[in-house]
Amino acid sequence: MAKSNRFEKFVNIKNKKANFEFEFIDTYVTGLMLTGTEIKSIRESKVSLTEAFCIFLDGELYIRQMHIAPYSMAASYNHVAVRDRKLLLKKKEMEKLETKSAEKGLAIIPVRIFINDRGLAKLEIALARGKKTHDKRQDLKEKDAKRELQRMAFD
Repeated sequence: MAKSNRFEKFVNIKNKKANFEFEFIDTYVTGLMLTGTEIKSIRESKVSLTEAFCIFLDGELYIRQMHIAPYSMAASYNHVAVRDRKLLLKKKEMEKLETKSAEKGLAIIPVRIFINDRGLAKLEIALARGKKTHDKRQDLKEKDAKRELQRMAFD
C-alpha cells in the first residue's frame, strides 16, 4: 500500500489583495530564514500573506505579520505563528530596495510564496505604490469586461 503524502508537491500561495491595493513597480524573489516546523507548514499550504509587509531593520530586510500556522504534527518544538522573518537578498538588490522604499508612497509587500525546484521556500516581493480609488474602479471595469468577453466566447 502506498504511503500518502500530506505535503503538496506544488505550493503557490498568492496575496490576492496586493494586486488590487497596489501598483507593482519592481518584483524580486527572495529566500526566507525559517525553522524546521515553519517549512513543513508552508509545504502544507498553511500560510497567510494578506496583512504581511516588509521592513528594513539595521540594514536587513524582514517580513512582518506573515502568518504561518503551527505545524500539526510537532509536539513541543513548534514555532511562533507570527514573527519577524529575515529575507535573503543580494547586497546590491538590498541597497536598491532600501533607497527606493525610503521614497514617499512606496512600500515593499509580499506577492506570493512558493517552493522552488530544489525544495526551498521562496518569497516574491514587490516594490509597490498604493492605488487610488479611481484606479481600483478602472481595474474592476477591466475585469468585468474580460469576464463578459469570456462569457460571450463560450455561448
